[in-house]
Amino acid sequence: MNDIDAVRRYFTDLQDRICIAIENADGSGRFAEDAWTRPDGGGGRTRVLSEGAVFERAGIGFSDVYGQQLPPSATSARPGLIGASWRALGVSLVFHPRNPYLPTTHANVRFFQAERDGLPVAWWFGGGFDLTPFYPFDEDILHWHRVAHDLSKPFGPDHYLAYKHWCDDYFFLKHRNETRGVGGLFFDDLQSDFKQNFAFVRAVGDGFLDAYLPIVGRRKNTPYGEREREFQLYRRGRYVEFNLVYDRGTLFGLQSGGRTESILMSMPPRVRWEYGFVPEAGSAEARLYDYLRPRDWLQELG
Repeated sequence: MNDIDAVRRYFTDLQDRICIAIENADGSGRFAEDAWTRPDGGGGRTRVLSEGAVFERAGIGFSDVYGQQLPPSATSARPGLIGASWRALGVSLVFHPRNPYLPTTHANVRFFQAERDGLPVAWWFGGGFDLTPFYPFDEDILHWHRVAHDLSKPFGPDHYLAYKHWCDDYFFLKHRNETRGVGGLFFDDLQSDFKQNFAFVRAVGDGFLDAYLPIVGRRKNTPYGEREREFQLYRRGRYVEFNLVYDRGTLFGLQSGGRTESILMSMPPRVRWEYGFVPEAGSAEARLYDYLRPRDWLQELG
């Protein structure tokens, strides 16, 4: 049997460690915890830091939920799971910094298992992390992808490229013809070997702070003005569009009767849309759009 208790212990510890690190990086903000229960089974703890010195909003949630019937979003591609009981555990975070020069970031690690008559009929791990800059710096992107590459390398020579490409494909806004950011790693349906797959998930979870904290240190005090702030708020709109239109976790959570406040904590606290916006040619804002496409960052920047 799969050791779900070990997965739960790791996920709760990961949430604790990331909260401590982000509070230290922010310097003044503190996470408020909201423990909750799900009427149909399970619960979690949502932690949100609001109006900090560095982070306008930082949300990180742990959930461990279960039920007797999967929602349509989970069974449409897996009809064999119709009627199976299930359990889903995960940690998910989205951090929205105040400074436009410090990128927004997202990460999650998760485990799912379905059972019949007390025996697993399906299980898998998923997760990853990605980076969404508004004013990109090549050294930040190179560092981000080097961490992703290095943590993946012990698990196979093709892990980084496979999950980097999956990330580019998944976080692609088809209606905008652009990526959400500069990518990272994304994977799902890891089910070949529980011990090995769990080790990779731990490497991803542990590697997130290695990837993000140096960028925070470099960019959190960069001077900015109203122009940069307004562009940041405009580009945050793309984040909202992706989460509401494409994100599988949002859809699963809402369809499975999850806690709406916790599911939507990923939304930025302030955002704006502007009709027909076109950045000024040659501007720092126009430069971003060359980064919103799949690129081999390690080859180009390394």
